[in-house]
Amino acid sequence: MAWDQYDAALFDLDGVVTPTAEVHMRAWAAMFNDYLSGIPGQAPYTDQDYFDYVDGKPRYDGVRTLLLARGIPLPEGDPADGPDAETVIGLGNRKNDYFAKVLTEEGVEAYAGSVRLLDALRDRGIPMAIVSSSRNAPAVLAAAGVTDYFQTVMHGGVAAERHLAGKPAPDTFLAAAADLGATAERSVVLEDAISGVQAGAAGGFGLVVGVDRGAGATALTEAGAHVVVTDLAELLPEDPEMNPEMSEA
Repeated sequence: MAWDQYDAALFDLDGVVTPTAEVHMRAWAAMFNDYLSGIPGQAPYTDQDYFDYVDGKPRYDGVRTLLLARGIPLPEGDPADGPDAETVIGLGNRKNDYFAKVLTEEGVEAYAGSVRLLDALRDRGIPMAIVSSSRNAPAVLAAAGVTDYFQTVMHGGVAAERHLAGKPAPDTFLAAAADLGATAERSVVLEDAISGVQAGAAGGFGLVVGVDRGAGATALTEAGAHVVVTDLAELLPEDPEMNPEMSEA
């Protein structure tokens, strides 16, 4: 890939840099299936529910969207609600408890191909940011040992403090690009979630890369991805000096 056209790279975290999307999927499934099992007539939660209603969205938005799709009325609740509360916020906090437990027990390691691209872009002097809906992003970055690659970490908590709309709105990506001193037109968005790709497309970013970790190339393209890859190593700079494999060829 010709990175000379761009001034910044904006990465989603879960499913793009680290395989924590799988941890989130398991946490959502555990929480929703536990909750739905107590409601007569509700079918079990599925992986397709994750991709259709939850993936890439801020935590409480994911809860709201799934409940709306299932026709389940539930009060919004209060930010102080604990994980046992039968509210949107309570369910979101319950999911977070599942996630924290799995992350602590299993840990996380960044994708090898993603680390190769991060190394290449850092060597090239291209500033990078994480743009994640998850408030757990700092903990995940630390657990994976990749915090130092990123000059800006735009996570769900920061977005709330700055009153930025979450994905599929482009606001968090636009703010992260501005924090790096870059324009949208000269920035690359790298996303595995449909909502994140939609955000990149809505923001008018110079390149929106869909990373297919299960959503499907067709769905990512239809959401607005300019190109779809299955591994970030496919995006290594074309400069032989920045790509050891090419220089050895």
